[in-house]
Amino acid sequence: MDKHRLTCPAGDDKCPHLPEVERLREEVKQLEELVRTDGLTDLHNFRYFNQALSLEMERTRRSGQPTCLIMCDLDHFKDINDIHGHEAGNAVLRHVAGLIRKTIRRLDIPCRYGGEEFALILPDTNLRHGVRFANRLRLIIENSPIKATAGLLLGIEASFGVDVYQRGDQLSEKQFVERVDGLLYQAKQEGRNRVCHSPLKSDEGVTTQERDALFDDLDDLFED
Repeated sequence: MDKHRLTCPAGDDKCPHLPEVERLREEVKQLEELVRTDGLTDLHNFRYFNQALSLEMERTRRSGQPTCLIMCDLDHFKDINDIHGHEAGNAVLRHVAGLIRKTIRRLDIPCRYGGEEFALILPDTNLRHGVRFANRLRLIIENSPIKATAGLLLGIEASFGVDVYQRGDQLSEKQFVERVDGLLYQAKQEGRNRVCHSPLKSDEGVTTQERDALFDDLDDLFED
């Protein structure tokens, strides 16, 4: 028996109101999804991002497992809108959102933060792995142009800020976001199309083997 199937409180299996109640329940579920989903990209929206980040930071405080936050902003996006039109800009946003969905793990939380900026919450992820993920996504975006008007291939690049929230950190959700957004701004100031992050500890440095694995992952992805 389907445990989610509605039953009549009075025990009447032929209750005429059950189909209508079931329909209303489905409509409520659809409305809940709309409330937390960005209509253009189908990623989680800003409202859901704030709720999810708060929950993951609380999980970190309880479990000690770090929460990684990645802020991603598309470079020169205004030029895309100005030169190719806003529909082309929307197509780029949908395209990048699709790349993000293909790259993340099932437990990760991808969000459209606003405009051309995305926020990715990576639970149980330390800084070293978060930086590696951001660089992988950056290269995927850079190597995945989209067809614009008249068949023109439109190249896309993005800048990233990465940091982690760990047990013992004395930061609010707003302060954590501001810290990562500051790293994103640093990436923009240093020339764009790069990843900036807080300092890695001596035991968190990216090894040569991990850099090689990053490019091996990309080779496998583009072969697929």
